[in-house]
Amino acid sequence: MKLVASVYLILCLASSIIIVMATIQRVGYVFGSDEYYVRVINGFTDNSSVPLVIWCSSEEMDLGGRALQEHDEFSWVMRPRFWSSNHMKCTMKWDSTRKSFDAFKAERDSQRCGPNRICSWRVTQDGFYFSNDEVNWRKDFLW
Repeated sequence: MKLVASVYLILCLASSIIIVMATIQRVGYVFGSDEYYVRVINGFTDNSSVPLVIWCSSEEMDLGGRALQEHDEFSWVMRPRFWSSNHMKCTMKWDSTRKSFDAFKAERDSQRCGPNRICSWRVTQDGFYFSNDEVNWRKDFLW
């Protein structure tokens, strides 16, 4: 009887290890070591007197702030990991207007940023546009 119980315990342990390994492999596939290039571009046509200010941070890091003149950009690389938030939030300020948005969110952007993993934002007077090829832009939201 002890032998049967021991074999049963070993089989349970082995199957648990296999399940954990399969889960980790699946998570690695979803949140793998792929790098995503995130770029925020000042698309204003005339803001020479008032720059577009951007500040980006996540739970793990603070990228700091920048004042962007026309056509300037702020960019970084995101490397999604299982143990991190995989989320970068940015706050944009132009004159007295302020807007926060999710510049990168792994569960949303792993497919949306396309096979080249380009996640670009162009901020203009009338809203925030997203593109994964920097040719075709789609308005995501207003100020």
